[in-house]
Amino acid sequence: MRARLTHRFEYRYSAPVLLGPHRFCLRPRPQGFQRVLDYRLEVSPEPSQLYDLLAASGDTVTRARFLGESDHFLVVARSEVETFSQPLITACLDEDMARLPVSIGRLNPDLLSNLQGWLPNGQHDPAAVDLAQEALMGCDQRSLNFLQQLIEVIQDRVKYTERHVGPAWPAGRTLKERVGSCRDLAVLMIEACRSVGLPARFVSGYHLLEPRPARYDLHAWTEVYLQGAGWRGFDASGQGAVDERYIPLATSSRSDLSAAISGTFSGPPGVESSLDWSIEADILDPPPSPDNIPGVQLAADLALPQAG
Repeated sequence: MRARLTHRFEYRYSAPVLLGPHRFCLRPRPQGFQRVLDYRLEVSPEPSQLYDLLAASGDTVTRARFLGESDHFLVVARSEVETFSQPLITACLDEDMARLPVSIGRLNPDLLSNLQGWLPNGQHDPAAVDLAQEALMGCDQRSLNFLQQLIEVIQDRVKYTERHVGPAWPAGRTLKERVGSCRDLAVLMIEACRSVGLPARFVSGYHLLEPRPARYDLHAWTEVYLQGAGWRGFDASGQGAVDERYIPLATSSRSDLSAAISGTFSGPPGVESSLDWSIEADILDPPPSPDNIPGVQLAADLALPQAG
């Protein structure tokens, strides 16, 4: 699939402010099953310093610094991306690593940050551990069966709802509230996966739904590392296993490090700010229909449920 995207943020302030350092995670991920054909970032007022860096996650992050005061802040990211279908997980998965729990000693040490719990002491949330143990029952200790049952349980327990403000909730709060945004459900799935030895990380990006919604929004999902198949995406708030319509922007072992824009400003007492944003997406070359892909069984390796 080939798509063109325009992501626009416009902040306005009731009085001139000084913009502090900012961090942008708006460049689509250029590796794996995705290729970036074009990317441009426009920032106003013009930064005194604007540069890219390679983050610990391997993603490209842009940093900006500013001089002088401004009563507005405009950021526009334009990109053109091509995505590709992924090979069947079952055709790639190492048989000796397909069973749970995964032995941490057999994993690449680079994955250890994606196994830590989300609680301040590094432990796993007990509510997520209980959820994972429930998903393990009847799955014959198989990782793909576990992921399927885990998503079914999450979608049964938690009602998906949009929430545009605030960080991702801890797993325990999401289960207690019984409602959660896509980022809340992603964190819940991450915690449950990590508790059984499956490395998992947070992904922020776009989901180009079909049919087209009235308004696109940023989306969040989970990537799980499966030995032999690598990082694979799963959407606990949507269709389960991700496809070519998912466009990753940023990944991290921590959800707060994948925010599209993060930064600070300082101004006179009582200064107020407002934000207007939009995401425009045009699909230039849609993914082929499963009926038009000879010899390929799409979703046959992991038939996960549709969102309710």
